[in-house]
Amino acid sequence: MERPAWAPPGIDISVPSVSRIYDYYLGGSHNFEVDRQAARRAMEFMPGLPKIMQANRAFMRRAVRHAVAEGVTQFLDIGSGIPTFGNVHEIAQAASPEARVVYVDHDPVAVAHSHAVLAEDDRTDIVAADLRRPKEILSSPEVGRLIDFDRPVALLLVAVLHFLEDTDDPYAAVAELRDALAPGSLLILTHASYEGIPLTEEAAGEVVGVYRDIRNPLVMRTGEQIRGFFDGFELLEPGLVSMPDWRPDRSEDPQDGEAPEDPYAFSGYGGVGRKA
Repeated sequence: MERPAWAPPGIDISVPSVSRIYDYYLGGSHNFEVDRQAARRAMEFMPGLPKIMQANRAFMRRAVRHAVAEGVTQFLDIGSGIPTFGNVHEIAQAASPEARVVYVDHDPVAVAHSHAVLAEDDRTDIVAADLRRPKEILSSPEVGRLIDFDRPVALLLVAVLHFLEDTDDPYAAVAELRDALAPGSLLILTHASYEGIPLTEEAAGEVVGVYRDIRNPLVMRTGEQIRGFFDGFELLEPGLVSMPDWRPDRSEDPQDGEAPEDPYAFSGYGGVGRKA
């Protein structure tokens, strides 16, 4: 297997990565054949996966613009993946030149590519760390340089918590991050669920099996279980809903209207909560 010039040395390009699979769903170019094979296997069972990812990105963009409109200009994006067009720092800094963004990911390709994209941006940085270890994120020099925890922060956990199993204690990880945030901070979250998918649970379970086979278990939680991540936050209207139903505004950004007409776009949940 030929190693692309942009692939960081030392990574195993024969092992699929969820961030590179996500990049493939979004039409990106920073993925390997092994990632594309896994994505195509999943799409055999759920052909609307790219539409779900488009809806996820559109939700994120709307939520980031909402955060800036509320005066929140600090963003901590955990599980950020590979930077693609319309990423958090681009949306936030277009809305406020003062916006600061720290990305966090544990995929070496995502981290290396983020460093390359952000090299000239002193208001944005990337941390190589894992959501399962919040202390490493909060104590990182990159976070210390750009994030002032005495002021409100927008914490993004977008399409990442469903890759943490219950044995990872994801609720405790979110609670530890929440406790570090100032009042007025926001939690921006999306999560996969069997609820809303236009397939039987058995058929959707085949996709879960694909991710399990590549050793990246995908955990489908119920709406009630996902709402539990907002403990300590007040859910903003319209609450925890399908992603296209969260404050749609297609007139502001045409990209935000890419997926809603497709039934797959309404799979899973998105919501924004404010810390009191």
